[in-house]
Amino acid sequence: MSEVIEKAVEALQQRLPDGFDGTVKFVIEDEGAVMVDENGVRAGDEDAECILTASSDTFQGIMSGDVNPTAAFMTGKLKLDGDMGMAMKLGSALS
Repeated sequence: MSEVIEKAVEALQQRLPDGFDGTVKFVIEDEGAVMVDENGVRAGDEDAECILTASSDTFQGIMSGDVNPTAAFMTGKLKLDGDMGMAMKLGSALS
């Protein structure tokens, strides 16, 4: 597992409530993927209701608060595939 993925898992564990209701996958380009579901946060590449894809820089910016997830989506830096409602739920947890 890459250092970027390890840090992503750690950051998401700190920011998300336990028992997230749904499945979301963060794909960090050229690094791997992180799964978020009712079991918590972990490195993984499984099926999900919502898949969010971003570069490592964009993802790290979102986690640090320097990049607004909505602005990243609107400018094409964050791509969404699947359930927009699930992405909104996750977005409110990350704010």
